This record gives sequence, C-alpha cells and structure tokens, in this order.
Amino acid sequence: MAAAAGEARRVLVYGGRGALGSRCVLAFRACNWWVASIDVVENEDASASVVVKMTDSFTEQADQVTAEIGKLLGEEKVDAILCVAGGWAGGNAKSKWMIGYGMAKGAVHQLCQSLAGKNSGMPPGSAAIAVLPVTLDTPANRKSMPEADFRSWTPLEFLVETFRDWITEKNRPRSGSLIKVVTTEGKTELTPAYS
Repeated sequence: MAAAAGEARRVLVYGGRGALGSRCVLAFRACNWWVASIDVVENEDASASVVVKMTDSFTEQADQVTAEIGKLLGEEKVDAILCVAGGWAGGNAKSKWMIGYGMAKGAVHQLCQSLAGKNSGMPPGSAAIAVLPVTLDTPANRKSMPEADFRSWTPLEFLVETFRDWITEKNRPRSGSLIKVVTTEGKTELTPAYS
C-alpha cells in the first residue's frame, strides 16, 4: 500500500537525470521521500538509481528496469511514477522524423486516457495524467535559444510543485486528463486540453 497522510512517500522518476527529473529528485528528497531515478546516467541525489542499459531493444530495457525496480521495492508500493524523460531538438513538418514524433505524442495521449478507463489494470485510486508544456525553462533551452522571451517558458519548480500536489491528491485532475501548461509573461496556468 502507498503512503498514508504524513508517512514517507516513494516515487519513481523516469528521466531522473534530466533537467526536470533532477529537480523532481531534489525536491522530493528534500521532503524526505524515497526517490528512484531511472535514466541512462546515475543520479547521485536519488535514494536509488536504475541506469538503463543502452540497447537496440526497448523490450530488453523494459525487462531490465522492471527487474531492478522490483529488487529495490520488494513488496513496497509507490505513490507515483513520473515519466519526465524528454528533450527536444526543433524541426518542422518537412523533417522526416517529425511524423514519428507527432505519432508518439498522440500515442502518449491515448495511453494516458486508456489507463484511466475501467479495467485498465491501474490500481484503485490511482490516476494517469499527462502534462503538455510548451517550453520548459531549462539550461539547455536557454543556451540554445538565448534571445527568446524566457517569461513565456514554464519554470521547472512550477511543475515540481504541481506534481507534488497531485501526488498528495491536492487539486489533482481526474485520471485521463491531458493538462496544457502555458506560461505567459511569467504566469503559468494549467488548463485541460479537452473540456
């Protein structure tokens, strides 16, 4: 069973070494939560790290991660699994890989909504929620776009606080929600992608 109110929580952060993932790890550890980072590089700030082996087979990677997380957790449950692995290098519709990128985003949206359905296999009381940010304020983005208006970029801390609230069921959207994250002139708002 996951943590009750006031108990220590357990969170898995997929992409725990990236810009957003590292912030999640630090923030949740500061709350005395147990946090496992899953990434291609170890995160020494995490309670535990699963370093994903680089292989051509996603099935092999999934098997490796599942086995290592199983060893770390034993019979313990987690309060949240955050998939914040990402990264973006701009392109346009003419770029060959943009079709695949767009299809992958659509598949994630469908997966989120399908996981919210009856008999999806999700544990009772759990929620699948996808956030749809425009641009995150990361060091890599600032370096690659130094002339951009940073006031239109979402601060990582905003998302970390949002995730913490949702994990503790504060203002958590219904399961299956796709939540747009839009920052304008330094103010960030969360709105459902579909009403």
